[in-house]
Amino acid sequence: MTYKADRIGSARRGENPTVLRRLHTSFAAIGDVQFLPGYCVLLLDDPGVEQFSELPKARRLAFLADMDTLAEAVELACRKQDPAFRRLNLEILGNAEHFVHAHVWPRYDWEPADMIARPVWAYPRGRWHDPQHALGSEHKQMREAITAELDAVLGRDHS
Repeated sequence: MTYKADRIGSARRGENPTVLRRLHTSFAAIGDVQFLPGYCVLLLDDPGVEQFSELPKARRLAFLADMDTLAEAVELACRKQDPAFRRLNLEILGNAEHFVHAHVWPRYDWEPADMIARPVWAYPRGRWHDPQHALGSEHKQMREAITAELDAVLGRDHS
């Protein structure tokens, strides 16, 4: 079984290669596709929770705080890596995967003009499956930059 078949279980076992850091309620992971460099996913650490609303309020707020931490780290890293960084899109969807997770999408000025004001999910389907956009060794610098920013943000939050 690959990590993709059990993303949270593999993260809990230390076997998910996309995981950047363990946060309070979740795992910060770099996305499988990188057509928007720096795309990350936040995985709630409990695979049995299918709906955000199933969580007690304190845990929902803690997950949102982890989302904020990851978003800040992605923004800081992407801003330093690419001067065309424009903004972040944050999403909690849960339509395709039945576990609680959040998407952190960096957006850039170099994106096609017809996509700038649209959600990421409007990109052509081929973009999602094109091997040239798959997470790979060429994303090592971005991974390291986001991880370093996560460490810095977490360090500031604890001081």
